[in-house]
Amino acid sequence: MKVYEIQNQFGLENLKISERPDPIPGQGEVLVRFKAVSLNYRDYLMAIGKYNPKQKLPLIPLSDGAGEIVQIGPGVTKWKAGDKVCANFAQSWFDGAPEKDMLKNTLGGPLDGTLCEYRVFGEQGLVPMPEHLSFVEASTLPCAALTAYTAIVTHGNIQPGATVVVQGTGGVSIFALQFAKMMGCKVIATSSSKDKLDKVKTLGADEVINYNEKTNWDREVRKITNMKGADLIIEVGGAGTLQKSISSTKPWGTIALIGVLAGGESNNLSLFPILMQGIRIQGIIVGSKKISKI
Repeated sequence: MKVYEIQNQFGLENLKISERPDPIPGQGEVLVRFKAVSLNYRDYLMAIGKYNPKQKLPLIPLSDGAGEIVQIGPGVTKWKAGDKVCANFAQSWFDGAPEKDMLKNTLGGPLDGTLCEYRVFGEQGLVPMPEHLSFVEASTLPCAALTAYTAIVTHGNIQPGATVVVQGTGGVSIFALQFAKMMGCKVIATSSSKDKLDKVKTLGADEVINYNEKTNWDREVRKITNMKGADLIIEVGGAGTLQKSISSTKPWGTIALIGVLAGGESNNLSLFPILMQGIRIQGIIVGSKKISKI
């Protein structure tokens, strides 16, 4: 079969098409033929060696994919050939809070990912693909959609009428916008692009902030909320935006820390507002198989 793999060293220039033997499912395993895959920022960081410099190579990249089961191994009872499925990002995280080892058993690193024609999975490592979605649409669910759902629903603790700020227009933020609107929330979206802000308005954003034009976007959030602050911030910037997220959050509000697009470390972060306003910063790491089936 054909695969893309990062070969002897990190870097997009080392992402090559290769041939590997066709996999055969063993006991309790199924063989999936991928029809579509999707790209997350994590996949890019993994490919250039910044996500995990100790990752063993060669590596088949990408975390997300949707496809069809073409063969089942002995003992498989949950699936049959022809079933349409999505792959779980964390292959052994089935329910509840994850144990540390579960977060090491993830696609696209350390495990080989989805950028290949075929891949063998344990029968527990898949979920049914929603019938109303295409393969392309479904391939965006395992990381981006599940992360957004975990942030909004599982940890967000929000009610109808709450205010949610989504940073940027990446996959997680767009899913978070839509989930928040489904829950009856007011959504404020930020971006540096007028065209992208026009697009998020069509998806339901109530207010938009161009942070190139209004660099102190936290002040704009407070103005929009009558100085109360937002109930939940979908924080994808990391250290570079976290201080403004703290300033944008209401007392006892939550910041769902999802990404580090603007940096992962800071020596200038003030903890005083977190303490005095009871702000909760919740790290988000995708979600369990049980949540992905909701």
